[in-house]
Amino acid sequence: MVPPGQLTPVPLPGAGAGAAPIDTLTLGDLAPGPGWRRPVLVNRDLLVLTTGGHGTADLDFRPLPCRPGTLLRVRAGQVLRCTVPPLDATVVRWDAEVLRGFEVDLDAVPPWRQLVGEDEDAVINEVTQLAVDAHRHRDVPAAQALLRHQLAVLLLRLSLLPGVAPSTAPRAEAATYQRFRREVERGYPHSRRVEDYAAQLGCSVRTLTRACLAVTGRSAKQVLDERVALQASRLLAATDEPIARIGRRLGFTEPTNFGRFFTREVGSSPGAFRAARDQPLAGAARPAAGQPAPPGSAPPEPGDRTPSPATSPAGREKPTNGRLVRPRPPADATGTRRPA
Repeated sequence: MVPPGQLTPVPLPGAGAGAAPIDTLTLGDLAPGPGWRRPVLVNRDLLVLTTGGHGTADLDFRPLPCRPGTLLRVRAGQVLRCTVPPLDATVVRWDAEVLRGFEVDLDAVPPWRQLVGEDEDAVINEVTQLAVDAHRHRDVPAAQALLRHQLAVLLLRLSLLPGVAPSTAPRAEAATYQRFRREVERGYPHSRRVEDYAAQLGCSVRTLTRACLAVTGRSAKQVLDERVALQASRLLAATDEPIARIGRRLGFTEPTNFGRFFTREVGSSPGAFRAARDQPLAGAARPAAGQPAPPGSAPPEPGDRTPSPATSPAGREKPTNGRLVRPRPPADATGTRRPA
């Protein structure tokens, strides 16, 4: 039996028992079926380097424009879907434990990056060499040490790329917010009460709310509810699990309560959101060379450092095709969001 709130990802090719801790594959290998009919729930960490074509990758329901040189960082547990015809891309996939012992800050690697110039050449060379070595030495256990070091160097290089503005949130409040987000990641399937998290962290609800407002422009309750809504969206889009069961896994004892919560947070009912997943994903216009950020980006996990989409003049996006529609202020250097 799956514990409440735990993911039930669709197994990816080569991701079963005995899979290499680090391997490479193509973007098409990730597709859950012909034509990317629906999003896939990713069960291992990925770097996706686009090598050909122009299109869109939906990462956690946010469209990211892709062209040669676009790099995506995908966390285990996120959902991914790409345009058809598919982009050409090299995918580096790894298990989280392979980076133990390395001083690599994964939070410093943004979910989306358009590489240019010398940075693009260096990353392409490192990804290419890692792919060659992973294929050449796939049956050699000792080669895993080489691949671990190559992956660590690649991630360190990506974390050092320039272009992200520093955070303007006070250090103490930013630290409190990060602690809160870590507790939310552990506890959101079991509690949606800010009071429970405040007690766990040894502070007041007012302190948590003040920290969340300083960093994101949203209250602690909004941050918590958005995380629950994101998890519900992932499971609705990428699995066939019954809607009522998804609600129970996220702490809703009654399906009607789950339906009201989801509709309020996302802008469509759970059933309509699931039905929209089978609609073809439209292609994207070609992004300009050197574009610093896509017009839309994935909702960040704790520590993501990437710009976010602008909201409408009215301050609220309209529901479209069952996507997450809550407005999101601009992101700061930690990937969290400040008031617009």
